Amino acid sequence: MITTAIFWLFALVLVGAAIGVVTSRNPVYSVLYLVLAFFNSAVLWVLLEAEFLGIVLVLVYVGAVMVLFLFVVMMLDVNVEKVKEGFTRYMPIGVFVALTIVGQICYVVWHKKMGFELMVTPAPTPEGYSNTEAIGEVLYTQYVYPFELAAVILLVAIVAAITLTMRKRQGLKVQDIAAQVAVNRNDRVRIVSMDVEREPSTDGESS
Repeated sequence: MITTAIFWLFALVLVGAAIGVVTSRNPVYSVLYLVLAFFNSAVLWVLLEAEFLGIVLVLVYVGAVMVLFLFVVMMLDVNVEKVKEGFTRYMPIGVFVALTIVGQICYVVWHKKMGFELMVTPAPTPEGYSNTEAIGEVLYTQYVYPFELAAVILLVAIVAAITLTMRKRQGLKVQDIAAQVAVNRNDRVRIVSMDVEREPSTDGESS
């Protein structure tokens, strides 16, 4: 009974946070709602005894969302006002996609041919069972090639992100490695011969 109440509590907060993500006009509020949604999703994973997925959701997704937000909004100088101007233009296709997803979810949940019942408490895992070990065994045996392919795609995305931040800007000082390596001492040091001069004395007498 307590588990069901906890589930409904965090599920309702999750749905409210998800609605806040897409309805908030401030991108800062949107990302905070998204972080809240991830935290509630992690709690639901823990209730299903999938502790590894819950921890990964908090450590990876929450951190990645915050970094992505800072990167897109702060570093790329995205004009938020200009982006909002085209919101109404893409609203019909957005509504169509949203309704399609909702329809698919309803079909999966409510269709009687799927072979599962609603609101059934899953059977507890046996003692000594580790979902982390089970996921690792499947991930690095049966799905090792898709896993490595995903790692390569993420590496390409990181390189592309760095390339975007290294674009040319006015007044930006860029390090020229080739010029630094090819420099010689004559370009760095110049010896000047000057006559010796004496400072004037403090009592007013000429030197």
